[in-house]
Amino acid sequence: MPAWLIWIIAAAALAGAEALSLDLVLVMFAAGAGAGAITAAAGAPPAGQVAVAALVSVALLAFVRPTAKRHLLPGAGHVSGSAALVGQQAVVTRKVDGSDGRIRLNGSEWSARSFDDTQVIPDGTVVQVVKIDGATAVVWETPAL
Repeated sequence: MPAWLIWIIAAAALAGAEALSLDLVLVMFAAGAGAGAITAAAGAPPAGQVAVAALVSVALLAFVRPTAKRHLLPGAGHVSGSAALVGQQAVVTRKVDGSDGRIRLNGSEWSARSFDDTQVIPDGTVVQVVKIDGATAVVWETPAL
């Protein structure tokens, strides 16, 4: 069996193992094995193949993995989904009271109710989203400046 084929098999095995671990370590070794395969196909001796594979793996681990992890993993304090709407301002499109109403929030129409059950907020008023309760935004009238 040619050396380049052994390197390709090793790269495939490492890439497959990475699919199970999702740590971005084994995929860097898989790329190193790919570089070893290219070196073997070019006719380099086994010591050269191993050296190239090791060098590429270490370089990828040192320089590419940290950047990839930073882009793939959300940082601390990252808020998504409906939780990201809390604190945003919206405009009342149909009178909001303690039980019903409609607002324009982030370009979409939402059902809404006021945070204070006694508060009635008229159309056109700017409100702030206090929380999201299911599919209903709970809002508070923003004081006029």
